[in-house]
Amino acid sequence: MQISRNRLLCLAVLAAAAAQPALAQRAAVAAKDYPAKVIRVIVPYAAGGGPDVVIRTIAEKIGPSLGQNIVIENRGGGGGMLGTAIVAKSAPDGYTLLLQLTGAYASYPYFFKNLAYDPTKDLMPVTLVAKNVGYVLTVNPSLPARSVKELIALAKANPQKLNYAAAGVGSVMQMAAELFAYMTAVKLTPVHYTGIPAALTDVISGQVELGFPAAPSALPFTHSGRLRVLGITGEKRWSKMPDVPTLNEAGVKGYRFIGSYGLWFPAWTPAEYVSRIQSEVAKAVHDSAVRQRFDDQGLEGVGSTTEELAKVIEEAFALNKKLTAVMGIVPQ
Repeated sequence: MQISRNRLLCLAVLAAAAAQPALAQRAAVAAKDYPAKVIRVIVPYAAGGGPDVVIRTIAEKIGPSLGQNIVIENRGGGGGMLGTAIVAKSAPDGYTLLLQLTGAYASYPYFFKNLAYDPTKDLMPVTLVAKNVGYVLTVNPSLPARSVKELIALAKANPQKLNYAAAGVGSVMQMAAELFAYMTAVKLTPVHYTGIPAALTDVISGQVELGFPAAPSALPFTHSGRLRVLGITGEKRWSKMPDVPTLNEAGVKGYRFIGSYGLWFPAWTPAEYVSRIQSEVAKAVHDSAVRQRFDDQGLEGVGSTTEELAKVIEEAFALNKKLTAVMGIVPQ
């Protein structure tokens, strides 16, 4: 698999439009009339999670600006693969978008060999919409570990006996945990669930010892004492958990794992439509109401260029390739 193909595809389409004045003029006319009908955005997860919050917040802002309704469809299943495949197979007419976690998007090829689409050529990056403050290393309070160092010592004394909850094979929760295991030389055992709520529920109940949920989802349970948070995976501490150190601060030097949310069109969607959506999202993330809602959810708006999203995906592919090799994963 050529990891950079997605990026090159996007650049080639944009360059072709720029290099041909007549084509560019026709594109400008088409862009002026776009969109002419409702745009749907597929979220390949159940309603209520981080991806859902991100796109609904943005849709409320860009819908009026585009002059069309934005319809959100939650199409969960397969850890996010089913909804992603729907967009990959949709007509490249500018009216179907995918809102997906970049880490999950880039993990599928290393776990599943018969994907219904090719992530390097069947989808076109549009923009990196937002990123989160990180995930939190969370343990059940009954576990005799009150710090990251104590957890590492406990795991080393009990190899593969500590279980971590993951919201599906190849999910960001799994990759965050596996990066932690790799960098600390411990052996943990994954327990897979159909989604984040189920995974978090079993950490709270003590059915599994630890997990790496998104910080906002763990916050109410830490306040009630039902979860203990040992560290956060981001580059800096989160303002709503000021006493929780980053994993880097806690001794796992160089650890960084941040979730980000991107938009994709089906491949070969006209470049002018890609540019229109990208520019609207870039404006929306600077809106004060959007920024406040994102901040409340532990998110930061980005609104990147297509090239920047392509680079994020390339880096995620490289990390997942490395981690799955260490894990001994063979695509099934």
